[in-house]
Amino acid sequence: MSTFGKLEKVDLRSGWLNEAGDFTPWLAQEENLSLLGDSINLQLELEAEEKNVGPFRADILCKDIATNEWVLVENQLEKTDHTHLGQLLTYAAGLDAATIIWVAASFTDEHRAALDWLNQITDDKFKFFGLEIELWKINDSLPAPKFNIISMPNDWLKSVTKAKTVVSSELTSTQSFYVEFWSGLFSQMKHHCKILKPTKPLPQNWMNISIGRSYARLTAAVSLKEGWIGVTLCLTGDISRQLYSMLEDQKDQIEQEYGHSLWWLGTPKKVESYISFRLNNVGLQDRERWASYFLWYVENLELFYKVLGKRVLNVDVKNFPNDNA
Repeated sequence: MSTFGKLEKVDLRSGWLNEAGDFTPWLAQEENLSLLGDSINLQLELEAEEKNVGPFRADILCKDIATNEWVLVENQLEKTDHTHLGQLLTYAAGLDAATIIWVAASFTDEHRAALDWLNQITDDKFKFFGLEIELWKINDSLPAPKFNIISMPNDWLKSVTKAKTVVSSELTSTQSFYVEFWSGLFSQMKHHCKILKPTKPLPQNWMNISIGRSYARLTAAVSLKEGWIGVTLCLTGDISRQLYSMLEDQKDQIEQEYGHSLWWLGTPKKVESYISFRLNNVGLQDRERWASYFLWYVENLELFYKVLGKRVLNVDVKNFPNDNA
């Protein structure tokens, strides 16, 4: 007979004694923001802790990597109260945040109803989430955090988990091809990639893959006309050219690690630069070959992340000179 451990709930104060001094800094760490984001299917990047909003200070300000929109996180280690609800709305207005996340030990029925009401009366641009934080352990194990969704926008989970939901009679045959093709890669990556997170398939010839930074991303691309598939590291924003130059200085080492020559495209007059690799002469109309192409994408995207992405992630951008300096 199998033996199982006993799952026990742990008091939050045993993990974080103080809200501002312990819980907020813990939640702002990259791996914990990722845990929070995964629970509601958002890719979050920290912008600031204790962000000033007039005479007040918001707990955590993030960027949604997929949309580049502001995300405000307000957290507390106690039951929700009117003070935090008021602060949440004040900070959201002052920071022009489109997504609001309220994390608390527990939600009153009134505050959950307030978030539900805000989701009902606002348009699709604004999203309000309520999450309860819990700590659990098994026997003598270390406690593990768990986020439970209490309130979310209408049909949110349905809209973000349907990878194949681009259904429209207005799609052209080429656009329908893109949706079908990227849906297959999306499914493959969900099953085989532990770090990389693809965005929802769209009727276009590329699909973005987040690496956890708003200024850098991977893309998978395809050309029906020229018959190739490819992967690219895209650098964008004020520091893109500086990052590109840093990588270009390591070109020989990077290409040796990757095992192939890469296509390097720096754009001195724009804030975007690219490093790519392509597989030519592919038969994209032969659906029986798609599985092998998806495996190629997974292998090369993961290699791009290992060889290029990690170099970008290791840069301390706070001390990194930018093009506007």
